[in-house]
Amino acid sequence: MGTVFRKAIVLFAAVMFTAGLFFAAGAAAQDKYPSRAIEYIVPWGPGGGADQLARKSAVLLEKILNVPLPVINVPGATGGTGITKMLAAPADGQSIAIYIADSHAVLATGEATWKMSDIVPVARMILAPSFLFVAADSRFKTWADFEKEAKANPGKLKVATLGFGSVDDITLTYLEGKGIKVVQVPYSKPSERYVSVLGGHVDALYEQAGDVQQYLTGKQIRPIIMFGSQRFEPFKEVPCSKELGYDIGLPQFRSIVVKGGTDPAKVKALSDAFGKAAATPEYKAFLKEQFSTEDSHMDAAATAKFIEAELATMKATWAAKPK
Repeated sequence: MGTVFRKAIVLFAAVMFTAGLFFAAGAAAQDKYPSRAIEYIVPWGPGGGADQLARKSAVLLEKILNVPLPVINVPGATGGTGITKMLAAPADGQSIAIYIADSHAVLATGEATWKMSDIVPVARMILAPSFLFVAADSRFKTWADFEKEAKANPGKLKVATLGFGSVDDITLTYLEGKGIKVVQVPYSKPSERYVSVLGGHVDALYEQAGDVQQYLTGKQIRPIIMFGSQRFEPFKEVPCSKELGYDIGLPQFRSIVVKGGTDPAKVKALSDAFGKAAATPEYKAFLKEQFSTEDSHMDAAATAKFIEAELATMKATWAAKPK
């Protein structure tokens, strides 16, 4: 074997070894998750509770995951448009979406274009009771006033809601079965929904306290009933539905989901990251601002069980609606 030939072999081996290192490095980079920006879809317009959650958590997660999480608002169809956008993307964990009780309710009412198997829960980040709010100067001083007029004049009072097929719809349909028939006025834009009660376009607003905090602080609106089995400490003077004889709760939850079929390891990585975000002082302060429960956060496994139980409750409540 000549010297030139041996040198050629050594050079070839060196080149192949170097190429192997580059290949291994590239493969490792591809295996690392996440290694690039994650699209954060909010299936609602700007300014609402889901939007606030996404923007607050995105800032915290960027520090934890070391990648950008651009927030994209895709409103429409009680969250359906945004969910559809996420489902159109590959199941690679690069697109996540806010999934709330109202979108979940669409499954119970039979209007959803997706199935539970199409999504995988990552975490629950918000749990908060819902209320009926009236303007500060409303003639309805208490729930009893509202209840009395609604029963005396069925279909006269108007309530602003997120939309048909939502938790709002299920709750108000339940009340209709108890003799309290109102007219729902859907507003897809949160800002329009919030001010509708101030402008006298509706008599009451179905909403969570955190979403209308500025109007509560400004003493422009006030709650007359909280939907749940016990009073909520921040509003302990407001009666809960259970004590008034209405066994309906359906708290608002806001969770994070990815497309079904996503690698469980990526789901866990996201779930762990959201857990770290939820444990920060900044997020805990955000929960208080949102009037959310202290146990709002759940990991992926617990969230999956929770939303399954909520769906069963929603379906049972909806099935009992007036025919």
